[in-house]
Amino acid sequence: MAVRTTRDGMARIDEELVCRLLRGQFPQWADLPVTEVAAAGTANAMFRLGRDMVVRLPCTPGAAEDVDKEHQWLPRLAASLPAAVPAPLGRGLPAGGFPWPWSVYGWLDGENPVPGRLAEPRALAGDLARFVAALHGIDPSGGPASYRAEPLCARDADTRAAIGALGGIVDAGAAVAAWEAALRAPGWDGPRVWVHADLQPGNLLLEEGRLGAVIDFGCLGLGEPAVDLIVAWYVLDAEARPLFRAALGADEATWARGRGWALSIALMELRHYRVTNPRMAAVARHVVHEALGEHRLPRPARGVPSGRGRRG
Repeated sequence: MAVRTTRDGMARIDEELVCRLLRGQFPQWADLPVTEVAAAGTANAMFRLGRDMVVRLPCTPGAAEDVDKEHQWLPRLAASLPAAVPAPLGRGLPAGGFPWPWSVYGWLDGENPVPGRLAEPRALAGDLARFVAALHGIDPSGGPASYRAEPLCARDADTRAAIGALGGIVDAGAAVAAWEAALRAPGWDGPRVWVHADLQPGNLLLEEGRLGAVIDFGCLGLGEPAVDLIVAWYVLDAEARPLFRAALGADEATWARGRGWALSIALMELRHYRVTNPRMAAVARHVVHEALGEHRLPRPARGVPSGRGRRG
């Protein structure tokens, strides 16, 4: 039996804990089988519940703060989106040694996209553009700020620190030049829109190569549209990327900021996960290569590692 601990050591997260929480709060589901779901992410632990549900327990205080937001907003946004999103079925309370709220969601089938191994890259580019456009078009009234709501320039110091820490792993000169180019792009001066803000391979589920579902809305909130363009570098290849941009109608400044967002996020992820999480580090390395658009950084092996996508 796999056992997890929260980062502050406050709780053990394993099948036994999940069963105990279910017996105490959702006895109607307590007899269903519970199986841990392997995932590349670090913010939540997931356990499949029967055939049609998944239990999701936050592993950090920050992830715990997202529970209420997802339960409040996902049902409101779902009807306006062209792909499935997690459907909250139950909100659990702290109990049994577990210190935070937790969730039961409907199970969503699908496979995470593997950059370099997309079956339908051109069609997927259109699917992703439609999802992003639909999300950005939803009435933002009353929405919370996204986790990534800051202007790109606010990430300057941290991005440069990540570049400095990755000497010998990335081409520092090329990374600085690409980052500074993004910073020179005019900033967003329009209203904030709904953004997912974390459209990475692990948060997308494909069915026969097409977008079936988008998951993990922990960064959900209001921000500037460019943050959702990161999917162009995290998932799409150089041939499909222009199709995504054209479908969205992204202007030069928005595209440049989107590339800057992708580069900044990937650099920080590569710095943080290069030893502790090889799967996430491989994805980040791929994104850095794509964002820099040159070949001095050794290319990752074809097909960045990815797990099966199972998420509520």
